[in-house]
Amino acid sequence: MPLHKGSPQGTERSEKSRRLALNPFFGEADPVAGMESAPPRHRLPDGPMPPSTAYGLVHDELMLDGNARLNLATFVTTWMEPQAGELMGECRDKNMIDKDEYPRTAELERRCVAMLADLWNAPDPSAAVGCSTTGSSEACMLSGLALKRRWAARNADRYPATARPNLVMGINVQVCWEKFCNFWEIEPRTVPMEGDRFHLDPQAAVDLCDENTIGVVGILGSTFDGSYEPIADLCAALDALQERTGLDIPVHVDGASGAMVAPFLDEDLVWDFRLPRVSSINTSGHKYGLVYPGVGWALWRSPAELPEELVFRVNYLGGDMPTFALNFSRPGAQVVAQYYTFLRLGRDGYRAVQQASRDVACGLAKRIEELGDFRLLTRGDQLPVFALTTTPDVRAYDVFDVSRRLREQGWLVPAYTFPANRQDLSVLRVVCRNGFSSDLAELLLEDFRLILPELRRQPHPLSPDKQAATSFHH
Repeated sequence: MPLHKGSPQGTERSEKSRRLALNPFFGEADPVAGMESAPPRHRLPDGPMPPSTAYGLVHDELMLDGNARLNLATFVTTWMEPQAGELMGECRDKNMIDKDEYPRTAELERRCVAMLADLWNAPDPSAAVGCSTTGSSEACMLSGLALKRRWAARNADRYPATARPNLVMGINVQVCWEKFCNFWEIEPRTVPMEGDRFHLDPQAAVDLCDENTIGVVGILGSTFDGSYEPIADLCAALDALQERTGLDIPVHVDGASGAMVAPFLDEDLVWDFRLPRVSSINTSGHKYGLVYPGVGWALWRSPAELPEELVFRVNYLGGDMPTFALNFSRPGAQVVAQYYTFLRLGRDGYRAVQQASRDVACGLAKRIEELGDFRLLTRGDQLPVFALTTTPDVRAYDVFDVSRRLREQGWLVPAYTFPANRQDLSVLRVVCRNGFSSDLAELLLEDFRLILPELRRQPHPLSPDKQAATSFHH
């Protein structure tokens, strides 16, 4: 066997070229370098460090985050099966926008849209159009933009010269709708809370509508208290408005949470595309869709509800693939995980999971009420979410004190003040998600019992600035 000789003279690449052939992550760093000085936090370090060192630094700092499973403020999924995690890991390097390069991921997205169109009773699920998004916020932006463009097309002689579009909604909408109105120059018209009504009133919403109204937003599952807004009554009120005035105003259903609960647990509730006035629906796949963040979905009843000029088209398997998104790069992992979850659970599986969450919510709400210090505003029998406040005779502490003391036990239970016209009402809200078991609920109840004696002995509530404690935008 002949000896292997070095490269012939002149064929060796330059030192600079050879360095570029190596991924910098492959290089070995001085193992004691990290012991000499701490790396800077607000500028790039001068040199590399071993991967184990970098991991340790980041890992240790993240330990100071709260435990996601004990976060009862968030609606976002905090537990999935290991197989779903493996699929997500296999797809995290796939850019969803590259439909022609990742055709099977695009096909799974298309199937999810078809499944949701069927679940939400689209007149013709094969004709409904939709897309995945990074979450409900983007889905709401896209849906609102479609409403505005349809309105502008109907009012081309007046807009943008003299007419200013407006959007009608309850004061309880998620903050993304405030952002939409700000970003796209829409006048927000909000229905305030009144008395024990903590969401939109259909007639009050209709009274705010005029020829410049692009649509009305109905919330299926208010984030403030977990209650469903009366979508059917809203549509009926708008039908009556059209009969009187000729104004044909569409409804968008923000089903960020409820659109993945009601179809399984409240099948007789009519809120979806069965109502002809509902033109579009959004949901969060990463909430009660049971997928890690972030994935959302936006669907329109038919192509007529989504103006063609908003749709971009890319080549897909030699054909035409319409896309509609604000983001241009995001991983396909969450869409794949959504398809996995749809396959894994089916209708019966989703029904079982959501019923378990509702049962935990209703049971926990009842037992907290039995402690005697709290009054329930909702009971977890719509979304698996309930809100509560202190009873009138509790004067030694308030809900902000309760939230602070529960945080000391590891629980994140938000306390916040309701918006107009119920700024006088401060509440706690508990979100029960898949993974928040009856055992964990029992532990939370035990901690309520643990902190109450000390709270009752306080001379007065200890929250100095309630406004500073009400940064609630979930």
